[in-house]
Amino acid sequence: MKLEEVLLKRADNKCELCGAETALKIYEAAYAPHHDEDGCMMICAKCQAQIDKKEELDSKHWACLTTSMWSEVPAIQVVTWRMLNRLREESWAADNIDMMYMEDDRLAWAKATGDHESSGAVDLHRDSNGHVLQTGDAVVLVKSLDVKGSTLNAKMGTVVRNIRLVEDNTEQIEGKIEGQTIVILTKYVRKQNAGL
Repeated sequence: MKLEEVLLKRADNKCELCGAETALKIYEAAYAPHHDEDGCMMICAKCQAQIDKKEELDSKHWACLTTSMWSEVPAIQVVTWRMLNRLREESWAADNIDMMYMEDDRLAWAKATGDHESSGAVDLHRDSNGHVLQTGDAVVLVKSLDVKGSTLNAKMGTVVRNIRLVEDNTEQIEGKIEGQTIVILTKYVRKQNAGL
């Protein structure tokens, strides 16, 4: 039987964290010792986006951790512990961390990401007004920019369509202006149609 079939059967075709029944995917818990049913689980798109820090934490969504913390599946225990730690400023999450028991090897696995040492804040690409940017968005320049190494001058008000987020730097995006791909600082753009 394939891993996906095993996990779907174990999960009863639901997200193993929140119970959602749509957009399920196999998720391997970071630093899993093995790529098998102990190191993987089925989760929904919303859980994955927040686990992977692609979306702000929604503490109401994560109330489901009070149930998933009792799972005997190693990956579920590890991810639950990590998420509870990211939410530890919430009293219910702190209480559940205190109640949760894991064997030493699982606890070491859970601590491997360092989520227990950092805040639950998520760094996202944001425009000059604080709106979250996504790959494919259109933005408007809020300042005229000289492009280094080029004679190109990108004028204020220029629309840059189909942007791409720079993976490891939330202050930068890439876009094409006059056919040339350039890196643009997010503080110099406004998301087109944001808030409309």
